Formats: sequence, structure tokens, C-alpha cells
Amino acid sequence: MSQPTQSTQTSTHIPRLLESERVYLRPFEQSDYFPGLFNSEARRLTGTQNSFTRAQVERYVENAAQDDSRLMLLIALQETDQVIGDIALMDMHSKNRSAHIRIAIDNTQYQGKGYGSEAMLLMLDYGFGICNLHRIELEVYAFNERAIRTYEKLGFQREGISRDVLFYNHQYHDAIRMSMLEGEYRERYCVDQA
Repeated sequence: MSQPTQSTQTSTHIPRLLESERVYLRPFEQSDYFPGLFNSEARRLTGTQNSFTRAQVERYVENAAQDDSRLMLLIALQETDQVIGDIALMDMHSKNRSAHIRIAIDNTQYQGKGYGSEAMLLMLDYGFGICNLHRIELEVYAFNERAIRTYEKLGFQREGISRDVLFYNHQYHDAIRMSMLEGEYRERYCVDQA
């Protein structure tokens, strides 16, 4: 992921799909890449086991842009246009009205400040309010306690555990499956909207 600054790229030139007070979500541009792929803590939290070349990442992003069942966006700060992570709705299924959501905040200096929660709320609102989804699910590794607390605070419900799903750093780890339904989202976040 690139890290544009105000001096090299003004916010008027950056397409913004979704915006909140402190972050906005935008499409990938050709110069963007995933620094989290090279950050050991980000790789651990996401369970990333393989290494990737820049060409492989560019192909992945290009293929994802052509895939109607996926929406991948970068998370950037309103104040500086600094890209701090990415978020995606994946495996969108029109008949079941379901999707999987994932998020990564790449640098620890931006974690624990609520940016990820803001980005998640933007994407959940888009998924339920624009894409007409009924169910959005995610998986989080059991050792990622901060993420689990955040998802629960946002309103995700635990559904089950996939045992020993990830082998990382010489041991197996469980994944916790969580979901939110459209009615749960609307009851929590759309009460004042009529």
C-alpha cells in the first residue's frame, strides 16, 4: 500500500468511496501495495504464511477488481491521506445475501485507536445498506484477543470455533467464527434513521 502525503497527492484527487470522521475507504491504485505482507506482526495476526512478489500482489488486486463477488478497499486517514490498512467484503453470494469480511491495519501505531472500527462500520453499512446483504461473517484467530473484543463491541456474535485451523510458529491455532445479521446491524446502528 502506498503512503501518499498531502504534498504529493491532494485529497481532491483521491477517489473516496466511503467516509467517516477520521477515515475513508478508497479503491486501490496501481502504485498501492500491501506493506502488511512484510510486517511480522501483521502477518501473524492475519495468518499469512506465504511470501509474495509485487507482481503477484498487483495481479491479485487486478483480479479482485474484476470479481463482482468482492469489494477490496484501502483504509486512509482523513487528515493526511495516509493509507493504514485494507478491508474487503468477499465471497458475496447474491442468493444467500451473505459475505465474508476481513480487515487489516498494517502498522501497530494505528492499531487500538478505533480506526479499524470506523472502517468496519463503513463497510458493514455498505454491505447491509447498499449490497442488500443479510449476513456478514468473519474469522479471527483465537490469539487475537484485541480483534475479538472489537468485533464483539461492534455487534458480531460468536458462532463457533474451527479447531487447529492455522499452523503458525510451530503450533496450531483455533479460529473463531463470528457473524452479524442485517437486523442486528439495523437495530444497533440505524435506530434514528427512518
